[in-house]
Amino acid sequence: MRISSNMTYTNFLNNYQVNANTMQGTLDQLASGKVVNKASDNPLLVSKIMDSKVALANNAAYANTIADAKSWTENQYSVLSQVTKSMNRIITLITAAASSTNGIDELTAHKHEINQDLQNIVDSLNTSYGGKYIFAGKNTDTRPFEMQKDANGVLTGLSYAGTADGLPREISAGVTVDLFADGSKFMQVTDKEGQTTNLTDFVANLMNALGNNPSQSIDQAKLGTELLSQAQAFYDNFTTVQTTVSAKETRLQAAASRNETEKTNLSTQLSDEQDVDYAEAYMHYQNQMVAYKATLAVGTKILQTTVLDYMR
Repeated sequence: MRISSNMTYTNFLNNYQVNANTMQGTLDQLASGKVVNKASDNPLLVSKIMDSKVALANNAAYANTIADAKSWTENQYSVLSQVTKSMNRIITLITAAASSTNGIDELTAHKHEINQDLQNIVDSLNTSYGGKYIFAGKNTDTRPFEMQKDANGVLTGLSYAGTADGLPREISAGVTVDLFADGSKFMQVTDKEGQTTNLTDFVANLMNALGNNPSQSIDQAKLGTELLSQAQAFYDNFTTVQTTVSAKETRLQAAASRNETEKTNLSTQLSDEQDVDYAEAYMHYQNQMVAYKATLAVGTKILQTTVLDYMR
């Protein structure tokens, strides 16, 4: 079989090109730090890398949602701590007024302090976070609680302008937490006797029982029984909601921990898929360089061959 010079040159150039391309691919990896630099390098691996990046992006989005939800519950817990403190003080003052033998000044001071505590409770429940009211249901841009006052600035009632809804937040794929936001839960309670009381009626009745002129019109019997029982029921209700909020905060803390673990695992997976092992890549490069130089050396001898070499 006769082998022409053209066939020899063609085979040499093909092999030379293969070695050059292989070496260049390794150089690209060393320069970029990535196993693949374009989709044609390894389509299957590129697909896996893209999936990992999407999963990491979703993980980051969930992390932001969890952090925001956690801050929401922390604010609610802090607000309800202030509310229960004020409500506990109101119970103390109602008890004192109901059994008091003090004069007008002392009883008037009790009523004034109760009035201030009630307004502090309303102001606390109207707290906003990030421009959103935390106890307004889905009407987060609407101030939920409004106070009605008489000409003397005494609180006579309350109204609620929010909705009876929570705020669902997706914290991972297929997992949703319903954040507490239903301020209507504070507007009505049932006491130990099974009597249902509206917060507006409680405020109005409490102020009436304390009287405009305490020495003459204070209703100590009502303060010491019905109103004290109702005040305790409202206090218990605030405490129950606070416990619910605390439970949601605990769940969000656990979700944040799982999210961080998932982030670490996904980052490790992505690194394994796309990052170059420099020691291994450089070793391959050295071997490829030896092969490349050998190809050039052989090519030099082939290209120097003339017809006289075949006539010898």
